[in-house]
Amino acid sequence: MNRPSRRAFTAAATATLLAGCAAHPRAGSAAPAAETGSPEATPAPGPASVRPLARSVPVRLRIPAIGVDTPLIRLGLAPDGTVEVPPVTAHDRAGWYEHSPTPGRTGPSVVLGHVTVGAYGDGVFRDLARLRRGDRVAARLADGVEAEFTVTDRRTVAKAHFPSAAVYGDVDRPELRLITCGGPRTGDGYADNVIVFAALTSSKRP
Repeated sequence: MNRPSRRAFTAAATATLLAGCAAHPRAGSAAPAAETGSPEATPAPGPASVRPLARSVPVRLRIPAIGVDTPLIRLGLAPDGTVEVPPVTAHDRAGWYEHSPTPGRTGPSVVLGHVTVGAYGDGVFRDLARLRRGDRVAARLADGVEAEFTVTDRRTVAKAHFPSAAVYGDVDRPELRLITCGGPRTGDGYADNVIVFAALTSSKRP
């Protein structure tokens, strides 16, 4: 199945992502009215995309500009209907949300990672906020294809105003979303989320 189920996609689209931080609100909570259909909900125009790839689960993610080279684990929905985040471990890894399209398929493929992992220190996405438009992100797929994306936008947003429509909403080309925490520390984590938007620009078999 190439597209997420309506239930899983709806749950994700209405749940604020708090990767590596505090507890999630329950899915189904109302999204802020300002995010739906607002100009701010549309990522900056990016490079022309290429033909969508066949469905294949992502197994590794590389972001050369910030030194990321991580295996990818699969993330689903937590019992309360919110999006899972990777476990807090010494050997931190990013995770692909399995109810989003696989990287290279039409739609927004979503990858989450921690900025910090408690007593273990920095997380795999500790430098995500340093990415700039034009930086490259490569997803290695289980079938051996490497899907290369180019960053089109990066935002830091308050968790109370997470732009669910921009992150999870339908798009007509293969895109990628990378998400972590950011902004000032609070009593239970971080105040903001960092979101990177990228579009597929090439693919190859190494």
